[in-house]
Amino acid sequence: MGEYMKAMILYKQKEALRREELPIPEINSNEVLIRVEACGICRTDLHILDGELPEPKLPLIMGHQIVGKIVKKGKNVSGFSCGDRVGVPWLGYSCKKCNFCKSGRENLCDKAKYTGYTINGGFAEYCKADTGYIFKIPYNYSPLNAAPLLCAGLIGFRAYRMIRDSEKIGIFGFGAAAHILIQVALYEKKKIYTFSRRGDTKSVRFAKKLGAYWAAFSDQTPPERLDSAIIFAPAGELVINALKVVNKGGKVICGGIHMSDIPSFPYRFLWEERMIKSVANLTKEDGEEFFKIAPDIPIKTEVTVYNLEDVNIALNDLKNSRFVGAAVIKIGFED
Repeated sequence: MGEYMKAMILYKQKEALRREELPIPEINSNEVLIRVEACGICRTDLHILDGELPEPKLPLIMGHQIVGKIVKKGKNVSGFSCGDRVGVPWLGYSCKKCNFCKSGRENLCDKAKYTGYTINGGFAEYCKADTGYIFKIPYNYSPLNAAPLLCAGLIGFRAYRMIRDSEKIGIFGFGAAAHILIQVALYEKKKIYTFSRRGDTKSVRFAKKLGAYWAAFSDQTPPERLDSAIIFAPAGELVINALKVVNKGGKVICGGIHMSDIPSFPYRFLWEERMIKSVANLTKEDGEEFFKIAPDIPIKTEVTVYNLEDVNIALNDLKNSRFVGAAVIKIGFED
């Protein structure tokens, strides 16, 4: 192992990442050092880059859908061994002492730290991680196909758990999270209706290919009222669209970390016990359940692969919807 690694660094929001060489991270007694094999690209990365999420740690190694192998572990680490393939998600640390942490809601901890945002992430050859917040990757997933599961999969699954008793589910924004979630929902015999941005025929076709009962654009009305809806696209106006199509008592779940302002709307759209709820991060319980069922379904991810030095191209392609499914940065993985 050399003393230095290649990494893509964010020095200033709204500017391109720069390729540099940095020292390989030093770990503490509760951490592991991971040789990164792959790291997914997420819309949250765009929100950080574009300044929509304020105050990232700068300079910053972004990337929070990390898959790699443990090459070194701290003296207090148990349950993990060198050579284990693990995944590192968005939530990278919580205090373990507050009421949120003690009640299994570490996703709401005031002292939480986030991979690729307030702590360095995976757009690099190596990263370090606290073992309280990593997951073993099922053996039948390659690093490239596992990477999107670490955020698109986990956050989508947390959103789904909030409306799991629904039969007819709408999904607004058919990107990385939606293409994973639809597989979970269909496995559990749900009826899925998808809504894509006007003109995005690629996503409509992709949703139908994956088994959507109905797939159209977000300004269209489905043939029947839905029990609930999940919004992945960061467009506040979709909250109103979703409220209009869910039935009495229906839930609208906002699955993104950032969304544009929700326009004002008549109270009658919300009335009859409809509910709007946001998703914040993930918990260990979310990850443990998700990675148990993923191989049983089995979840298959559609990925477009980029090299480490092409991270800026990948981010731009995501912003302009140039692929379906998810984008993944290939780093230390050999076919």
